[in-house]
Amino acid sequence: MNSTEIKGRIDDANALDFGLIFNQSIALFKKVWVQGLVILLLNMVLAIPVIMIVYIPLLFFGFVSAFTFDSNYDSYGHAGMSVVMVIVVVLVYAFMIVAMSAIGLGLKAAFYRICQLKDLEQLGKEDYFYFFKKPYLVKTIKLGVAYSGISLLAAMLCFLPILYVIVPLSFVVIVYAFNPDLSISEIIKLGFDLGNKKWLLAFGLMFISGFLAIVIGFLMCGFGVYVTTSFVQLPSYFIYKDVVGFDNDNDQMRRIEQLSTF
Repeated sequence: MNSTEIKGRIDDANALDFGLIFNQSIALFKKVWVQGLVILLLNMVLAIPVIMIVYIPLLFFGFVSAFTFDSNYDSYGHAGMSVVMVIVVVLVYAFMIVAMSAIGLGLKAAFYRICQLKDLEQLGKEDYFYFFKKPYLVKTIKLGVAYSGISLLAAMLCFLPILYVIVPLSFVVIVYAFNPDLSISEIIKLGFDLGNKKWLLAFGLMFISGFLAIVIGFLMCGFGVYVTTSFVQLPSYFIYKDVVGFDNDNDQMRRIEQLSTF
């Protein structure tokens, strides 16, 4: 499915039923809560080496700075080491943000593909690292950079912009999940097109599902939040499914099996 066809389906989308999508999300959650928990745990595990890469240089420069305190200033009293330290901190934190964003985006996109398998009751491999393989790794990283940049820009513009972009960015991940061969600009544009078209519905579903996920999670001794977190992501999947839909199922399943062998 090309971007023009997807854009046409978004423009021609009919009104969707809030209650129906919510009930569908509950039904699907019962099938994928284990996979959602696995995604969350993988996110945590993969974050560990990223954090280590970030903090090892900071610890090193911290020790160097502590032992060379008197030499941090040049003959004019300028803090030479401080400038280097600031540059290092900026670089490592930029790396951490991009890496964490790419990891989260790739895993979440893979989760949506697993949701499709469970929803349509199809046989297929639950490939959690689908978007970290050779065909899509570079694109996942680039899209992670763009995702982080949009989020950071919205955060710098205060509360309302970040509240707005939450919805389109959620659809950016879904568009990527089911149309990974589109260009990054097309994926982002289509995500925002769908987000703008169904913003109020999507935001309402995300708010209600998020509230219930937190409440039910805490009722399960707090640890249940890790189990119920994935529920928040499911309404967006059904909005995409109802508005855009999927390519021919048989063709898509053959494609999944072929790429899973890489």
